[in-house]
Amino acid sequence: MVQLSDLRRLGPYEWEIPASVRSDMRVPVRLFASSELLQAIGGDASLEQAVNAATLPGVVGEVLVMPDVHQGYGFPIGGVAATELPSGVISPGAIGYDINCGVRLLASRVKLAEAEGLMDELASALDAACPSGVGQGGRLRLDERELERACREGGEWARKDGFGTEFDVARTEEGGFLDGADFSKVSRRARDRGKPQMGTLGAGNHFIEVEVVDEVLDPEAARVMGLQEGCLTVMIHCGSRGFGHQICTDYVKSFQKAVQRYGIRLPDRELVCAPLDSPEGHAYEGAMRCAANYAFANRQVLAHLAREAFAKTLRGRAPNVHLHQVYDIAHNMGKTEEHTIDGKRRRVCVHRKGATRAFGPGFEGLPPEYRPIGQPVLVPGSMGTASWVLVGTEKSMERSLGSCCHGAGRTMSRRKAKRSINGGELRRELEDRGIKVRAGSMPGLAEEAPAAYKDVDAVVDAVAGAGIARKVARLRPVAVVKG
Repeated sequence: MVQLSDLRRLGPYEWEIPASVRSDMRVPVRLFASSELLQAIGGDASLEQAVNAATLPGVVGEVLVMPDVHQGYGFPIGGVAATELPSGVISPGAIGYDINCGVRLLASRVKLAEAEGLMDELASALDAACPSGVGQGGRLRLDERELERACREGGEWARKDGFGTEFDVARTEEGGFLDGADFSKVSRRARDRGKPQMGTLGAGNHFIEVEVVDEVLDPEAARVMGLQEGCLTVMIHCGSRGFGHQICTDYVKSFQKAVQRYGIRLPDRELVCAPLDSPEGHAYEGAMRCAANYAFANRQVLAHLAREAFAKTLRGRAPNVHLHQVYDIAHNMGKTEEHTIDGKRRRVCVHRKGATRAFGPGFEGLPPEYRPIGQPVLVPGSMGTASWVLVGTEKSMERSLGSCCHGAGRTMSRRKAKRSINGGELRRELEDRGIKVRAGSMPGLAEEAPAAYKDVDAVVDAVAGAGIARKVARLRPVAVVKG
């Protein structure tokens, strides 16, 4: 097992596990964290999983570990790894089951003081408008043709159907769409699960939060994003629902045979993979991109529904109730990108699992207004704690494959949280702090208690201290909707 003593300190917020720690490692592991966070990180198998990822065929540079890291399926949640095209591999476990789980932030000019007495009503309106829960369907029921369109067009499909604007799509990672989606590589079971779930939130750590801009640390970046201190925002966290989960399940199963077929030796069978240039690799990429586009469309529909609930509740009671989109960003994705690695420009498949893209200033794929400041990075906290808006930096491009943390990161399993935390008491505590709560179940609420997570402020301090992101604004929750 990897021990904390195996880590070599590179700086106040940077550590390395050298490739010499284990004979099968192809590259080192680099970890961004403070000394205090390191103790929490050492409590599970996430570092061992990062070392395992460093054995993947075709992996280049370093396996990167963010300060919110915790143990996942085969690959750590909060991990990043790049495999070189065309001969490197792609691994479903290194992308995640909830493909393109991500975060969308909408902002308003409505002051909290203007709407404070309406938070109960607003929480109920959002809860009613945005269906949530395990297996829950929404008001959209897609047929085969519409599902295929959503998988090919992503956020643009939702926009064309009246759910949002061109401005929304432009302020979405990749314009809300990944090219190369192949609907023929999606199983019948995945299609059946996806048809009724468009425009739904799901369960687990997915949520809609009404938040107030509590503090602005970069006034110019906040101005460009339209974030004003004291004003309300709405954050949506969800992904590709059962559709993406089934696609991952299908390919994890089929790749068990692929690793044998291609003679790939792995320290953990949960890291199953296939060469990027193989038929199996192409099939998974095509299906994964379908799920990614489905998730972009899903968050676009949810944003439309949230806007309706926001306007219905506040219209006539507060001026200018429009919610504009700040950004939408993915944190479970595999994407083909170009990066300078070991002094050489390379085309790689970047696996980000529980990690967001954090591209710095000048990136042409950003909306023109964001190119001077860098890409917005959205970091939701654990329920009841702050969330953060950051931007990517030039250092993130040099040192972290343009990547950053995606949240607070668990320190307690869902099972343990349900055993040790009373959901009813937690709800009362949150309400006493002025946070209105709507939840599908009290055990589900207990799973997501703040005590089950790291301190998000400490996590953000670590990425900012390491220079791979810059703080823009801190958001404080005032209403929470959970599945």
